[in-house]
Amino acid sequence: MTAARSHPGGQVLVLVGIVALALNLRPAAVSVGPVLEEVRDALGMSGTEAGILTALPVLAFAGVGALAPRLANLVGPHRLTALALACVAVGLFVRSQVDAVIPFLVFTFLAVAGMATANVVLPSLVKQHFPNRIGTVTAIYSTALAVGLTCASMFTVPISEAAGGADGWRTGLATWAVLAGVALLPWLALLGRDRGRVEEPGSRRISLGAVGRTRIGRMMALLFGLQSLQAYAVFGWFADIYRDAGFSGTTSGVLLGLITGISIPLSFVIPSLAGRMANVAPLMLALCACYPIGYLGLIFAPQGGAVVWALFVGAGTSVFPLVLTLIGLRARTAAGTAALSAYTQSVGYLLSAIGPFGVGVLHDLTGGWNVPLLVLTVLVAPLTYCGLAVSRPRYLEDELPDPVRATSDRA
Repeated sequence: MTAARSHPGGQVLVLVGIVALALNLRPAAVSVGPVLEEVRDALGMSGTEAGILTALPVLAFAGVGALAPRLANLVGPHRLTALALACVAVGLFVRSQVDAVIPFLVFTFLAVAGMATANVVLPSLVKQHFPNRIGTVTAIYSTALAVGLTCASMFTVPISEAAGGADGWRTGLATWAVLAGVALLPWLALLGRDRGRVEEPGSRRISLGAVGRTRIGRMMALLFGLQSLQAYAVFGWFADIYRDAGFSGTTSGVLLGLITGISIPLSFVIPSLAGRMANVAPLMLALCACYPIGYLGLIFAPQGGAVVWALFVGAGTSVFPLVLTLIGLRARTAAGTAALSAYTQSVGYLLSAIGPFGVGVLHDLTGGWNVPLLVLTVLVAPLTYCGLAVSRPRYLEDELPDPVRATSDRA
């Protein structure tokens, strides 16, 4: 990673680019959920193939995300971000036009692979360009993440219905390719930032293996994985859960939109609060407690309290911006942040793949949604434990082996 800082005039463009990027880091994964039934009918997709589809984002994050720091060192973080956005745009558009399951899965993977790469690079870009405003900038881009997530959840169905016809879902999915294309523009203007860049000392010496041997690295990965397991199970299947509870496709999309929508204000507030707290344990406990309330409410009163339960589940998913903030706060250097981000997200997303796939399997085995929701409720316990383990200030570089820590401390 480059150690250079943005000049004042260029920081505005970088911030615009970061916000535009963040808006596109979720639609490829969540836009298909509200129209999954239509996609399955049109392509002849089986339940197993639908489970693979919902698991693709987390598999891409786990596999491709681990390569992001090395790729950023090779081509530069700004160029890599532009390439990642191009993959998102191409993947989203082409998948909306194909007529078979395999191409749909392949181009979905291309789109989410771009998302995975950008997702890992983003915290280190913030550390590089805004080292003294990590909480504030994380709050801004976390809010943009939530906005993109909410828009994809709420508007894919209305756009599809407005397009009309049996293939209206294609227009609904293709819309997000346009958004990704627009977001690419500021990054094309930022490509020159990687010319003549100076390598940060130690940036290539903090391997993922070294991070994995630290307690902070392992706990952060487990925390990220367990949170993403919950979130992607929700994003992948809650539209179907609402439909089976008797809600229409549009209403199901709105309820899913409420889950993602409540995270918009929380995504702005939580990183700012976390940046000012010596110990984020109270915040972590409050957010984790929201999951079981929402899940159990959905089991026992799925229609009468649907809005309330959606808001609680949405508040639970806001553990995510807190974890993103901790990635920046639990490393001393940009190199440390990049390594911690890559390890946390690659290992974490590999673990989280169990969520959407497991929920689909449990639903097929039991013929209902109560057992999957109960399992998700039980998994809140280890999520909370890991969250508390990283709530107090500690730094990756302090737990690295002596030779690695020495080079990092000189960065």
